[in-house]
Amino acid sequence: MSKRTLIPPRERECERCGRRDVWDDDAEGWLIEEGSPADPYCIHEWDINGRYNPFDG
Repeated sequence: MSKRTLIPPRERECERCGRRDVWDDDAEGWLIEEGSPADPYCIHEWDINGRYNPFDG
């Protein structure tokens, strides 16, 4: 069995409010993209779904 590398997402967008986040390696976390709407009451539904493949190859 060959090893597979996990590739996490680098950006995401909420399908409800449009907020966009980008992954920051230095902060080791998600940061809200500058100018992106930020609804503090939104229960975010990120656009990472069945089409996203977290493995290489």
